[in-house]
Amino acid sequence: MDMNEIKEIFFQECEEQLAELESGLMKMNDGDRDPETVNAVFRAVHSIKGGAGAFGLDDLVAFAHVFETTLDCVRSNRLEPTQDVLKVMLKSADVLADLTNAARDGGSVDESRSRGLVKELEALANGELPSPSTAAEAPAPKPAAKVAPAPAPVAETPKAADDSGFQPIPFSFDDFGGEEEAGSGLPVYEITFKPRSDLYSKGNDATLLLRDLSRLGEMSSYCNMDDLPGLDDLDAEGAYFSWNITLKTDKGEDAIHAVFEFAEWDCDLAVKAVEAATSVTSNDELPMIPVPFDLSILDEGAAEAPEEPKSDAAAAVAAAETASNVTQMAAAAARVEKKESAASAAASAAAAAQNNAAAGQTIRVDLDRVDRLINLVGELVINQAMLSQSVIENDTTGTSSINMGLEELQQLTREIQDSVMAIRAQPVKPVFQRMSRIVREIADMTGKTIRLITEGENTEVDKTVIDKLAEPLTHMIRNAVDHGIETPERRAAAGKNTEGTVRLTAKHRSGRILIELADDGAGINREKVRQKAIDNDLIPADANLSDEEIDNLIFLPGFSTADKISDISGRGVGMDVVKRSIQALGGRINITSRPGHGSVFTMSLPLTLAVLDGMVVTVAGQTLVVPLTAIVETLQPEAAAIHSFGANHRLISIRNSFCPLVDVGRILNFRATQANPVEGVALLVESEGGGQRALMVDAIQGQRQVVIKSLEANYTHVPGIAAATILGDGRVALILDVDAVVGASRGQALKPEMSLAAAG
Repeated sequence: MDMNEIKEIFFQECEEQLAELESGLMKMNDGDRDPETVNAVFRAVHSIKGGAGAFGLDDLVAFAHVFETTLDCVRSNRLEPTQDVLKVMLKSADVLADLTNAARDGGSVDESRSRGLVKELEALANGELPSPSTAAEAPAPKPAAKVAPAPAPVAETPKAADDSGFQPIPFSFDDFGGEEEAGSGLPVYEITFKPRSDLYSKGNDATLLLRDLSRLGEMSSYCNMDDLPGLDDLDAEGAYFSWNITLKTDKGEDAIHAVFEFAEWDCDLAVKAVEAATSVTSNDELPMIPVPFDLSILDEGAAEAPEEPKSDAAAAVAAAETASNVTQMAAAAARVEKKESAASAAASAAAAAQNNAAAGQTIRVDLDRVDRLINLVGELVINQAMLSQSVIENDTTGTSSINMGLEELQQLTREIQDSVMAIRAQPVKPVFQRMSRIVREIADMTGKTIRLITEGENTEVDKTVIDKLAEPLTHMIRNAVDHGIETPERRAAAGKNTEGTVRLTAKHRSGRILIELADDGAGINREKVRQKAIDNDLIPADANLSDEEIDNLIFLPGFSTADKISDISGRGVGMDVVKRSIQALGGRINITSRPGHGSVFTMSLPLTLAVLDGMVVTVAGQTLVVPLTAIVETLQPEAAAIHSFGANHRLISIRNSFCPLVDVGRILNFRATQANPVEGVALLVESEGGGQRALMVDAIQGQRQVVIKSLEANYTHVPGIAAATILGDGRVALILDVDAVVGASRGQALKPEMSLAAAG
């Protein structure tokens, strides 16, 4: 594995860490104060910093370090995560993502923005309020960030420098209780902790682990430096110290292991419970060096590394004085052995990637390989169907061993197909999380206060669909924030909460995925939309349009209701792109709006673009496939159940209720007159927004699993047809677009020149 491959793995892991960071901060912003949530946020930034350090990404490391320091203040309950504080941290997460992308793609980041956030983060870590600029952007005055008073500084005892000129680093003992009685009666644990070099190469710090351990109770520790070599033999990437620790705590052994959960693979750790009576021993009776540190010096970057000692004895003294900051010792030695550091960093990063992969039991596979596998499975499905068709045509007994073997082959093929599709299925969470940043940025640009609520983030869909969702969702979010949500002043005047709400949800329904974007804004101003369409010559002035038709005018190319061009909107590009993108995925988009209460945009998309289960039917001599997920039931109509309604409409009575009867052949112009329903079969289907309809076909051939082939990519878009497939006998069959056919039956007739008959 070369350096580029290792680096690519690092950036892939950064995407996961950034997603974890965004998710955790949003939970905290919603009021989640669970320590595990805070720890997850801290670990995400810490992991990015550690990996970036291995590759020399100094800008990323520097920003992540400051960010991590502020998060550690929250983790240690010295900084309360108020709305103002979290606003700074959310912006910092955005900059961290930008720095990561710049490091990967070679771009640049707005330095003034990153410098400003660094100052704000440092101010928060020092107990100061957010900067005036940040506070000005906040929707309303918030309580001051509550910062616990820092421990009183310990007076430094001057120590004479040895002949090497080395000056030891002072430590504070304030974080620990020195009295033996403090832990009286508590369980006692003896802990042996020896880091390996991998622990430091991944950005972990032994002293931070010891500090977290000390928070569990009363702790005393002894730093063993017997393995420390002379300076000439010192390895900059080596780990020489170990700790023998006595901890009195009522938190239990699981809490001790939790401290080391991200480092347990990179150290030798032993935890043993001992009797309290035999373990309560004063420090005077044991050869222990108490290490109760004031580790705030680590978060401030500490001091410059000392000059090199002149002897092995001096090196040992220096090591003893800096036992609480092993990484500084390694950094000092690294300056002596720069030539070896690059190779060591690469090896450490490779080991980190290997360990992370093993821990999660996952592997990274190139997407092209998965696509090729899916295509091969599709061909396997087609060939299995062809083989079954041939056997049926040549063997009428139905009991031969060949038939039995074919049934097993069909079952195995289905299991293989389901397993392969599961590989590509991914939750929509990454796409939804990206929308949070867009909402924040546009809200700041427009001076609005908006809250994004996401639901159903773990709803899974094919990766191809996910990859193409980002663009239309971005346009819709921008439209909702810029056009849908009113300004705080207008919302207050209308009696609404000054904070607007945008809700993004995902859910499965009838074998498809529904994504809804709802806002509680002003809704669509239909008079304004209609007038704009007339002014732009998009509709005639005397056009008689329903509310639904007026709402759908916003999808026309070049349509915009913006009064002036801005960085957000007003250039006539937007919602038409959304509609084309959704249609390209085999989906559709609907709008419902209530003036003064908001709008809801509903996207209906297929779960996969590869295969589907369908009912093969015959209509006017043509073979069609109806998606099985849309079919509620099938029935044979009786003459007494058919009722005429108007000149061209018919209803079918089903269990004391009436359902419109739709002649598929007539809608698609396969025939000029309506067929006799009694001579055909009715498919009761459920459509998006159209309720139930009974689709009339001539006959049902059977149920098949078919491979979807894009008709638009290979021919052209045909209204009423979603895609095409290849049947077992080699014929091409068209997959019916149920929603389009139902829509046509409601009066949205397909144009003759664009009908299937004209296309064929």
